[in-house]
Amino acid sequence: MNSAHYFSSPAGPFERRRIEVTLAGRRFTASTAGGIFSPDGVDRGTEILLREVPAPAASGRVLDIGCGWGPIALTQAMLAPDAEVWAVDVNERARTLCAENAAELGLSNISVCAPEEVPSGLRFATIWSNPPIRIGKPALHQLLQLWLPRLDDGGEAYLVVQKNLGADSLLTWLKSMLAAVGDDFTVERVTSVKGFRIIRVRRGLQL
Repeated sequence: MNSAHYFSSPAGPFERRRIEVTLAGRRFTASTAGGIFSPDGVDRGTEILLREVPAPAASGRVLDIGCGWGPIALTQAMLAPDAEVWAVDVNERARTLCAENAAELGLSNISVCAPEEVPSGLRFATIWSNPPIRIGKPALHQLLQLWLPRLDDGGEAYLVVQKNLGADSLLTWLKSMLAAVGDDFTVERVTSVKGFRIIRVRRGLQL
């Protein structure tokens, strides 16, 4: 599978296409395009994540790592209208589309930006992601090392990863990586659905 869409400047013309999708119970026409992840609709992993995880924090900051055209961030913003949603992607085309889709839905609580545009001091109450496994382990590990330690105390992150793309080995690595950051992280697999694992990371010592 071509993974070029994970990086900043996709080749080829920016030709928008319109697709019908339902997010957070709301049906609308979204804008997508070639050169981004899953331009034809909500991919299976994201669909499972959105169905299986609890609602995001009702207030505070919420993060979508690798937002693409926006299905996760848009859902977060609709479910938590008083939260401040940050939709992050390295792909400029994806960011443009995510912002357009937020405007289409009248969502004013989303900030769409490149990773380096997120202030370094921000912490997040909820993180959701369908992480880009196909960029390879070194780049994936670097990505998760950047964002997961930025959970607020009491915050939770949920990741969806295909079993056959290394979900179980990633779980093991996450436990080791976050243990080195601090002793207040808990990492576990919370469910498995149709070949996808949902991994939860919690910050805050459990009583």
